[in-house]
Amino acid sequence: MSITLNFELNDHDLAHFQAAAEHSRKAVEGKSAEEIVAAAVALLDDAQKVQIPDFIRARLLRLDDMIAMVRDAAWAMEDADRQRVLSALAYFADPNDIIPDNVQVLGFLDDAVMIELSVRELAHELDAYDDFCDYRAREAARRGVDPSTLGRTDWLDSRREELVERMHGRRERDFGIGYGRSSGYGRESYVRAWRPGVFGVR
Repeated sequence: MSITLNFELNDHDLAHFQAAAEHSRKAVEGKSAEEIVAAAVALLDDAQKVQIPDFIRARLLRLDDMIAMVRDAAWAMEDADRQRVLSALAYFADPNDIIPDNVQVLGFLDDAVMIELSVRELAHELDAYDDFCDYRAREAARRGVDPSTLGRTDWLDSRREELVERMHGRRERDFGIGYGRSSGYGRESYVRAWRPGVFGVR
């Protein structure tokens, strides 16, 4: 038997998570980008060792996408964009988060909530990266190459530049800076077969 639970976070609740995120950012000050990413990868590794609810697993898959964004040489994030993602990942590098991860069933609940908040904050980054990965997979198949072997190429760089421009335009529009320059997109599956493992971590 399974049950469905719906819960709502009010402004006070969100402020609590935002304070926790800020605490984590301060706690990991001095850590390198590689250390922050490694800690997020370790969290995914730990999650694979225990039974977790599907709704938490779905959020962890999006954490995997954030990790992939900063690791992907072909995506080659600009420093300011990369820092936005690393700032979101900082929470998962803090061992003293809201709920200890070793608590059965609910240990990753706070992580799932923080991932959901980060996904909303990084919506345009994730949309652009999803489209980039879909384009790379389609074009690689058409060209008869393995997408996992691709680094920077002219045809990928061209598409990446278009998507980054779109991402910046949409983000500026959200912040009330102009109207942006949206090129439109058709979002496809999040599944990227060339990334191994349950969560795709390397």
